[in-house]
Amino acid sequence: MMSLLTLTAIVSFLSQPVLGAPLFETRQDSADWKSQEWDAIVVGAGTAGIIVADRLSEAGKKTLLLELGGPSYGVTGGTERPAWLDGTGLSRVDVPGLYKSIFNGNTDLLCPPGVVNSYQACTIGGNSAINAGLYFQPPASDWDDYHPEGWKSADVQTATKRLLDMQPSITSYSSDGKFYMQSGYEAAKEWLVNGAGFSDVSFNEDPDNKDKVFGRPAYDYINGQRGGPTRTYLQDALKRNNFHLQTGVRVRRVNHIAGVASGVEAEVNGSSVDVSLSSDGRVILSAGAIASPGLLMHSGIGPFETFMNMSTAGFLPFNSTMVLNPAVGEGLFDNPNTFIELAGPTIESYVHDYNNPFPEDRDLYLSSRSGPYAFASQTSAFWAYMPNSDGTKTGVQGTIDSSGHGEYGANNTITLNIYGTSGLASAGRVILSDDGNYIPGPSSDVYYSDPRDGKAIAQFIHSIFQALPPSTPDSPAADGLTPLNIPQNSTVEEIETYITTPSDYAVGSVQHWSSSCRIGKCVDTGTKVIGTLNIHVVDASIISPLTVNPQFGVMVAAEKGAERILKTW
Repeated sequence: MMSLLTLTAIVSFLSQPVLGAPLFETRQDSADWKSQEWDAIVVGAGTAGIIVADRLSEAGKKTLLLELGGPSYGVTGGTERPAWLDGTGLSRVDVPGLYKSIFNGNTDLLCPPGVVNSYQACTIGGNSAINAGLYFQPPASDWDDYHPEGWKSADVQTATKRLLDMQPSITSYSSDGKFYMQSGYEAAKEWLVNGAGFSDVSFNEDPDNKDKVFGRPAYDYINGQRGGPTRTYLQDALKRNNFHLQTGVRVRRVNHIAGVASGVEAEVNGSSVDVSLSSDGRVILSAGAIASPGLLMHSGIGPFETFMNMSTAGFLPFNSTMVLNPAVGEGLFDNPNTFIELAGPTIESYVHDYNNPFPEDRDLYLSSRSGPYAFASQTSAFWAYMPNSDGTKTGVQGTIDSSGHGEYGANNTITLNIYGTSGLASAGRVILSDDGNYIPGPSSDVYYSDPRDGKAIAQFIHSIFQALPPSTPDSPAADGLTPLNIPQNSTVEEIETYITTPSDYAVGSVQHWSSSCRIGKCVDTGTKVIGTLNIHVVDASIISPLTVNPQFGVMVAAEKGAERILKTW
């Protein structure tokens, strides 16, 4: 999750130049990868692509994994680090407490301009290399209520087990067994558990219970450092002679005739190159929920209107080799979020410092992977469902951050980040820019295009506010938490207006992009793009909106997707 990141910050970043990404030297001989034929070409070495490539190569398929970006973790050759990490072999990516610093720009980890019109990682590990590492197992209802046959909770059970065997989910982060930065956790627990009637639970012990529950976050860390597919699956894949990872490669399109792929067209060091499949090969797009649909459209696979626009401009010739699939890009989802700034007499804010951490905290991390830098800034999380008039339900998630945001930076301030999650009626689609470059990005109707969503989230905020002591920003409560940017006594209507009006605190984009090439609509249950023979999508595009942060679900989808591909090969 990108805590404390707003659309304003994103727009500011997108206008900045991005440093060139150096190539990652893999453990394979890379001299002739361009001239070989591959059983599987996986595009995108991110959260899903690494897992898919590992499982396919494990099954004996000659697998090429292509990535636009470069190193990230220290184990990949990543060298972006503050001076206090010099000589450690760690990069900024490895240290959980430094994740927010990535969103200030001036980094090789993010996609350069012209790739996507959104905020996204282009590096080994993808978004799993830059997010907070939150790692919550989706409840069974997410699979059973929102996914087709073949992808129900019982169907993904073995994939989930494989994932947890490879990458456990943890709720104790510091190697010394202690919890740090806990004043916000304790205040939130008093409010939500003792005041609002939420249950205090361990999310990993009962992942299906997501209604009025509160607890400590689950993360994907490994021994006090960031985990994820790069630390696990990729390390296994790199040991195989039939696997090759190549960075610095921008895939432009899938080469195909009427949906039968022969390979991909890519750009390497400014030159165009065609990379070929074997006679029974597959192309798997794992470039993310915006980039993968964009690649399909650039390849002549997608909605008719998109083809007409590109062909009229001379960008893509309109011909009989195109594959009409109106569901490509349709249903793009992100969690609408609101920052609620909270102050209290017992709160002690904590802000991780990239260059100059407190010496005792720095030394604690370096000596034993313990202390505040051993985890990101989310100290607690909670969930609930809000019933809708049609019998459905809207999921709502909250996380408590260790400090205030924006103008609310006093030492007694923390941030509550409220998301809408599963069951929301609003969604947009992936669109291509109209500047002649046809860069994929989100449409303008992703957030709150259905008014039901704003009402449901506002009702939830109003309900938990009733468990706070009476207060106003000018007359804070003597005991307990005081909301600062949305007064505690606000009406549902006032809250709805606030959260649906763009500001530095509302209608922010958390960049949890998903659902833009959904199973059963855009791809079949085997992850094959409908209308094609051997082109697949396996990433966040194919899953429906989840109740929890999407990372765990995307990794399950990668495990399951690889399984389904191999069964039909």
